[in-house]
Amino acid sequence: MGSDRGPKTPELKVLRPEDFDRWWDHLMRAFGGGSVSPEEREQDRSLTEFDRSLGAWDGDALVGTSGAFSFRMTVPGGALVPTAGVTMVSVSATHRRRGVLRSMMGRLLADAHAKGEPLAALHASEPAIYGRFGFGAATLHLYAEIDTARVTLSLPPGTDEIRVRYAEPAAVVQECEAVYAALVPRRPGMLAHRPGWERAGLLDPEDGRQGASALQCVVAERDGEVVGFARFRTKVGWGPSGHDGTVTLEDLCALDPAAQGALWRFLFGIDLMSTLTMRSRPADEAWQHLVSDIRRCRTRLRDAGYVRLVDVGAALAARTYLTPVDVVFEVEDASCPWNAGRWRLTGDAKGASCERTTDAPDLSLSVRELGTAYLGGPTLLSLAAAGRVRELRAGALAEASVAFGSPVAPWVSHGF
Repeated sequence: MGSDRGPKTPELKVLRPEDFDRWWDHLMRAFGGGSVSPEEREQDRSLTEFDRSLGAWDGDALVGTSGAFSFRMTVPGGALVPTAGVTMVSVSATHRRRGVLRSMMGRLLADAHAKGEPLAALHASEPAIYGRFGFGAATLHLYAEIDTARVTLSLPPGTDEIRVRYAEPAAVVQECEAVYAALVPRRPGMLAHRPGWERAGLLDPEDGRQGASALQCVVAERDGEVVGFARFRTKVGWGPSGHDGTVTLEDLCALDPAAQGALWRFLFGIDLMSTLTMRSRPADEAWQHLVSDIRRCRTRLRDAGYVRLVDVGAALAARTYLTPVDVVFEVEDASCPWNAGRWRLTGDAKGASCERTTDAPDLSLSVRELGTAYLGGPTLLSLAAAGRVRELRAGALAEASVAFGSPVAPWVSHGF
């Protein structure tokens, strides 16, 4: 006699260390099955938080993976807020539309809430997926391909006081990490590093270089103190007119304009190179105001960090606001029902509070829109123009939109 029952939703289990290789292989297959170096596998193993990583099992078949990192993210005002860095998400092609992803995301968000993390963040391989779980595109990455044979730089005062020298990347990792750590409070979206993350930028498998050099590093020094660094690769090329090499920037951090200027001057002037390419840079990075011809830099922007408020009250109270704000939000949240309802946000540049209320709402929106605007990038006004935010009290939208802004563009500085 036949059964009318459909297939069961796979069971979620916390990842055991002995299952890591199988779990990781499933993830790699789901992301196209390309060749990945042993070094990358071991790095991922060392950074994985096993108690926050899940496998979805259909009997003895592993059919889904997901996990989270325990981060702290800078928010407007400079506070570091506990954040679940959602990562390693995959579902087997044999188990689509079985509720696997929804089950894993629900578990990850519930766990983050239980841990007291007001925020969650991720990088989306497919942006269409995560909006339905309340994640909004909160930051942008700047990409550029600069014709350094034609573009010159107008450098800031003090640049000539900076010494730039080559260094083995691993030999100066602590000095570079100190520069990065000093920058974290300055820009919303930046992530404070847990132990081990300082070495993630040193990964350099030979089969991943695509014909370019091994990873190179220079540090910028003032009076013997490291005030900036750049990690990059070079690839020599030759054309009918001579050299046509490319510098690919992997990372650059500097504490002040002069240190930045010295590093950019070095990258623009490497022998035999005529193109500087970069990706994943801040949307408002200062070099755009130093170049002689921005059109020959072929810039473009792309969505980057996605943010979700796991605890609306705690998240909105954790940041500061550019201008005084007193507004009641009516929030929809299907994935985290504890957020749904009315919240009164009162705040300014010194601090904020956000509490439950029964007062009449001023703005109506979903938690996705709050995540999009939270770090001060996309505005509530632009979301309202798209029909995503409704103004219920005249003037409330402009008030809140200006208050949510940030003096600098938010930037999630690295993948995870």
